Amino acid sequence: MIEFIFPFIGGIGLFLIGMKLLSDGLVAFAGGSLRSALVRFTDTSLKACLSGVVVTAVVQSSTATTVTLIGFVSAGLITFTQAIGVVIGASLGNTATGWIVAGLGLKISLGFYTLPMIGVGAMMHLLAAGRWKSMGLALAGFGTLFLGLDTLQEGMQGMASVLSFADLPVGGYGAYFLVMLTGLALTAVLQSSTAAVAMTLTALHAQAINFDQAAALVIGASIGTTLTSALVAIGGSLYAKRTALAYILFNLAAGLIATALLPVLIKLIDYANQHGLAPGALSLAAFHSLFIGIGVAIFLPLTPRFAYWVEKLMPERKDDAAQHLDDSLLGVPTVALEASQRALEDMAVQLVDGYEHLLAGQAGNQIEPTLARIQPVLEHAFDFVTRIQAPPGDAAAAAQQVAQLHAIDHLLRLRARLLDMARASVDFKRPEFQGVVGKSQDLLAQIRAVIALPAPQTTRDWLERIGENAWALTHLSTLARQEFLQGTHPGGAARTLHTTDVFRWLDRTGRHIWRACHHLAQGRYPETALSKSSPTQDADSTELEAV
Repeated sequence: MIEFIFPFIGGIGLFLIGMKLLSDGLVAFAGGSLRSALVRFTDTSLKACLSGVVVTAVVQSSTATTVTLIGFVSAGLITFTQAIGVVIGASLGNTATGWIVAGLGLKISLGFYTLPMIGVGAMMHLLAAGRWKSMGLALAGFGTLFLGLDTLQEGMQGMASVLSFADLPVGGYGAYFLVMLTGLALTAVLQSSTAAVAMTLTALHAQAINFDQAAALVIGASIGTTLTSALVAIGGSLYAKRTALAYILFNLAAGLIATALLPVLIKLIDYANQHGLAPGALSLAAFHSLFIGIGVAIFLPLTPRFAYWVEKLMPERKDDAAQHLDDSLLGVPTVALEASQRALEDMAVQLVDGYEHLLAGQAGNQIEPTLARIQPVLEHAFDFVTRIQAPPGDAAAAAQQVAQLHAIDHLLRLRARLLDMARASVDFKRPEFQGVVGKSQDLLAQIRAVIALPAPQTTRDWLERIGENAWALTHLSTLARQEFLQGTHPGGAARTLHTTDVFRWLDRTGRHIWRACHHLAQGRYPETALSKSSPTQDADSTELEAV
């Protein structure tokens, strides 16, 4: 007995590890290409669905596709409606593994022939650099997957002679439902519908179960895979919960439809068997793709309404920028950096808005709640960005991460400056402030333009002007402070010192905004040398460190 159980358990483990290594390696190797492909080919529901199919089939993980989607929606790269299309396609793309297992793994003992691939992949991962290091991980995972499948097949054949899988219920919807629950439970335990489907294919190939039972097990596995998404979404961001809910509802609906139509679908597969489709494992892989395809055909035309309904169930809180930052995104660094970039730009806009309101004469106590809310978000953003592991050799991602950390530093300093001004109840309409306030307002208008600019070259041009205006603001503030000190003013020394402090606040606040904008622009276009765009934009000086 033990000689069958050990290979069975070990085969499952090797298969799961192989799938994990293959998926992680391919996602890391694809890097920005995965992101570009999904963003480029999701403008219609059909394209989004096809993108989900292709990407999931390539990276061999619907979870990786889903996590990537969460980041794209969070970063504003695609809409939630587009994401729904990709989620639906990911479910169909997830059936590709069944075809590989049925077409190759069960017909040819690939485990032996892929052993060199494991060795080569491991050496590449240890010795290579950059993206090829990740490709080595994927090769090792691919070889381990088929080694696990061979081991699992060996154990399943032995167990079939000892245990009677035929004792599973047969005939009628009640039996189908019980077997489906068995498949669901199996997927919940393994935390992988792919492994559950591979086990079912192996059992069918070993003739341990009949086709009807295998079909019901596959339906249960398809529904059970949503449990992983539900667990991942617990405590996650709003976008993670929405995406998980859409994935759960689609797979649940497709599974229930397949259960209701199971006798009809089995007859269709029988008809296909009579016209060239090989019976057994290949027929089960075709059945899996067939019922998911039916779900896609039903849901795809309803994608906008489906997305609207999910958004209604989970409405967005407009003032919560931290919802962009979900720990599940850390597995895909390029997506995590995109989400944090968007969150920081949102925070910058809110701080610029608050500063404009102060300069326009709005009471400071109306600004303080916004400043209080921004503080923990920036701290969370700092923690999130520091935990992003930029891919080895990816200079652009590393530069983007460093730029974001610099931006957070200046945004925190800016928030502290604004809080001081709000609590000081400064009257910026006083005549002595008008010149410096006007220059500050001009600077804020230019900052808004940079945040909205679409091209790196245009951004560089604007940053040069902003840098020049920031130093002009410093010069004007210094002159205004000196002129004020040379005059005689009512209120005595306390009023005089307070006024000169306001000039310093305006000067240093302007420079923090400039530097934050500069680093945010670097974060958006890390491949361009924005730090060299102007002689005035040198590294943050010791003068700024002292403020």
